[in-house]
Amino acid sequence: MTVELASTPASDFTAVLIQAATAFQGKRRDRPTTEAVVKALVQAEKAAKKAHLLYSFEPLLGEWQLCFATGTRKVKRGGIALGKGFYVPQLAVAQISFQAEADAAVLGRGSIGNQVKVGSVRLRFTGPAHYLGKKNLLAFDFTHLQISVLGRTAYSGAVPGRKPKSGDFYSRSVAQLPFFAFFLVTPTFIAARGRGGGLALWVKMV
Repeated sequence: MTVELASTPASDFTAVLIQAATAFQGKRRDRPTTEAVVKALVQAEKAAKKAHLLYSFEPLLGEWQLCFATGTRKVKRGGIALGKGFYVPQLAVAQISFQAEADAAVLGRGSIGNQVKVGSVRLRFTGPAHYLGKKNLLAFDFTHLQISVLGRTAYSGAVPGRKPKSGDFYSRSVAQLPFFAFFLVTPTFIAARGRGGGLALWVKMV
């Protein structure tokens, strides 16, 4: 089920994320500190696990702009911890999009697009995606790259240096694929942890 903000019990962390999203969209100036956003994302993830929240594929469909992200850093004994978070600069527009196959939204089969635009240069990666609703997990595989300069396509084809994978994408194990584990899905923003351990917050594009 998709949980509306008003029904989310932990209002403190949702308020921080709402503030971060609206400030990023230019609707307010008082954006939270990066430390506060990281803390709110971690709290939201813990709350989702505790409440066993499940989201369907449909609320993810559409285009989203990356607002905030964290890296990861290695710690002693081979562990990984969250790095410092950062707001994505407005000069570097990073977007992600999800589409469902015709009549297949219930099955969670579709496609993913991920693009970054800096000045007149745009890089766009696309490929198949599979949403596993019981785990709020979206597995994907970028298979195609398009590079555009000043609105003209400079390259369109397979991702350079990438070896084609054998077998059907939907039959492959999630362990073999990159993925996002979503823990907060609302009409205006979404949040997830990537396979590498980093957290990300996207806002809906209108």
